Amino acid sequence: MNSSQNKTALITGYARGMGKAIAERYAALGANVVINYSKDKTSADELVSNNTALGAKVIAIQADVSKVAFS
Repeated sequence: MNSSQNKTALITGYARGMGKAIAERYAALGANVVINYSKDKTSADELVSNNTALGAKVIAIQADVSKVAFS
């Protein structure tokens, strides 16, 4: 993977395994990272904190993308 400077990655289902590794890799490559979580706020906050400390721009958003909301 090349540099991801000035790009934004949206990672859904990041909390464990591959999703977490992908989020960390994009952050290491310089991308802005948006992680989506449905339940585990503690892990999401930890990933944001760890990668922000390394200079990455990372935010976490809680949403269940498996459900469609109609208004």
